[in-house]
Amino acid sequence: MDCEFTGLHQDTTLISIGMIAEDGRELYCELNDYDKIQIDDWLKDNVIANLHNTNPINTEQLRKAIEGFIEPYENVEIWSDCLSYDWVLFNQIWGHAFNIPKVIYYIPFDLCTLFKVKGIDPDVNSEEYAGMIKRSQKHNALWDAKVIRECYLKAIQ
Repeated sequence: MDCEFTGLHQDTTLISIGMIAEDGRELYCELNDYDKIQIDDWLKDNVIANLHNTNPINTEQLRKAIEGFIEPYENVEIWSDCLSYDWVLFNQIWGHAFNIPKVIYYIPFDLCTLFKVKGIDPDVNSEEYAGMIKRSQKHNALWDAKVIRECYLKAIQ
């Protein structure tokens, strides 16, 4: 999973989310109810410019989309990269952590920790490690989720 949001601060809001299942199924959603006042020039140039701008939805619709996406699975682990903000925002989709769907394991897993355990430098360029640098769309939640998935699969080999 990867999220894009309005900044590294307490009042940040979710802009988009990308999720990829181990079997390759994808979910990508952009939100229309994020706090647009928080958008600065960096976010405009690096996040907003990389949105697909296809049918933005509100948070309630996002909750339903994620629940539909995870429905086929009995157990869901969330893996991400430096996921502190992502995980808090993910939980907020349901109001708070106690409301996330029961099939989702309540502790997220961090790619940087996996790298450290496997003896891989956690500061490595993840796109290079995944072999995906040539097609880079960094700061698009779906692209970043694809990179995270490829890094995970390579690291566990």
